[in-house]
Amino acid sequence: MRKIILSVILITILVLSIFSIHFLSESKTLGAHVIELKLDTGDTAWMIVATALVLLMTPGLGFFYGGMVGKKNVISTMLQSYMAMVVVTVLWVLIGFGLCFGPSIGGIIGDPSSNLLFNNVSANTAWELAPTIPMILFALFQAKFAIITPALVTGAFAERVRFWAYLLFMVLFILVVYAPLCHMTWHPDGLFFGWGVLDFAGGTVVHMSAGWAALAGAIFLGKRKVQKTNPARITYVLLGTGLLWFGWFGFNAGSAVGSGSLAAQALGTTTVAAAAAAMGWVFLDKIMGHKLSAMGASIGAVVGLVAITPAAGFVSIPHAMAIGIIASIVSNLVVSKFPKGKIDDALDVFACHGVGGMVGMLLTGVFASKAVNPIVGDNQGLIFGDPTLFLIQLKALVIVSIFAFTASYALFFIVNKITPLRVTEEKEELGLDISQHGEYL
Repeated sequence: MRKIILSVILITILVLSIFSIHFLSESKTLGAHVIELKLDTGDTAWMIVATALVLLMTPGLGFFYGGMVGKKNVISTMLQSYMAMVVVTVLWVLIGFGLCFGPSIGGIIGDPSSNLLFNNVSANTAWELAPTIPMILFALFQAKFAIITPALVTGAFAERVRFWAYLLFMVLFILVVYAPLCHMTWHPDGLFFGWGVLDFAGGTVVHMSAGWAALAGAIFLGKRKVQKTNPARITYVLLGTGLLWFGWFGFNAGSAVGSGSLAAQALGTTTVAAAAAAMGWVFLDKIMGHKLSAMGASIGAVVGLVAITPAAGFVSIPHAMAIGIIASIVSNLVVSKFPKGKIDDALDVFACHGVGGMVGMLLTGVFASKAVNPIVGDNQGLIFGDPTLFLIQLKALVIVSIFAFTASYALFFIVNKITPLRVTEEKEELGLDISQHGEYL
């Protein structure tokens, strides 16, 4: 049956791509929020680089996660990230971009009908909020965010998930969870956008959604047969951290969608927050009686990158440092207190990405400044004496948390009804590299 389904999918995509010219016609008029391109070669050059940098984060994540698991699960864990690049890219072109940035349906989701197979996604027009770069470049930049989000989830159910079931979950997650959150947050007609929610590069859209989905997955799949294994390659974790940090400059500074001062500010806040968080993590480890470890420094840096993501273009450099330190302390404490005996979040995705994203969202409501970014307006952060923005961020945080967890848990349930999510105990004992892929280190 699986062979038939995969053959049908491949043939359908092939036919659609070959004969698209016969059933898709480019619109003669510009759609909502699509404008004439005011090309700036500097902005375009930077955004091409930023797009490549964000894509680099996904194989970086593969190394980061792959180094943490046991030796017999390294290849499978890394391949989960690599396949996200494959599957989500195709899905994004087919329908994903339209669901996120198509004409708004009630501020919740986009209408994909005008953008199927990137129809009307032109190199000669622009998105309203990115007027100086081609719309196709904006669409490809946004694709990289969609790619890494389900890849982040994989760390929670590492070492026990069936690969084909994961691929199905990934597709449904993009359509049901990621697309509505992206549309509500970043589309000018989106619900959260209209409320004034500030999320510069993905605190809600990427990290909170992935974190809550990870928690749902860990609960649904249950504990691993053997929970404690030595990390296969801590050097992979260090390499992955470096690639993530490097790529995150595209993630955050690229979200300025131009090469101006805002991109420089976001780059600065990003690297300062990561450094401060890594320092905070290892210092707290020492205070709590642990050794300064490579794993701790790596995880701390990533937590800082996660936490600064929603705030990167809205806060000052000193406040970015504070965000990094606060997030690393909170996530470190959550990791140490997390009920691992009951919930097996294998690589602490919820404690790091979910909690880090939530801390970042709330601290955006504390530190956002119109001196850094005029779009903040008069509703500045709590530290400037106005609670309005903080309460808006808190409201969005609660709604996103409930939606992302509930919807993700429902998706795990549905996928498990279609095809079992978890490998058998024998295959888990053997290792996913051999049992799922016939390969080994």
